[in-house]
Amino acid sequence: DVDVISLIAPTSKQRIQKIAADATGFIYVVSSLGVTGMRSEIKTDLNAIISDIRDVTDLPLAVGFGINTPEQATEISKIADGVIVGSAIVKIIEKYGENATDALKEYVADMKNACLK
Repeated sequence: DVDVISLIAPTSKQRIQKIAADATGFIYVVSSLGVTGMRSEIKTDLNAIISDIRDVTDLPLAVGFGINTPEQATEISKIADGVIVGSAIVKIIEKYGENATDALKEYVADMKNACLK
């Protein structure tokens, strides 16, 4: 068996039901429409989207797409089962290159601690 990890973007309830019905593992909830990358704020009504998804599945929900600050991680971890960070980590690697290890460890620790608040 292979888990089917599905992405659900801010979209219609009918589309959410269809995507969630085929998912296994967990669902990656896209925090906002547009291209990936760091954002200063998430303007999507994540509470409503997560509520709509939880109405149709018991799978864990992880929110990603633009998450890059501990404050964002704290807020999202209150309503979701996981927080996904990508672009912020890429930026750290871009900045420090082969010497990124310490900066990455510190960033990941900060984000993890933010999710535990």
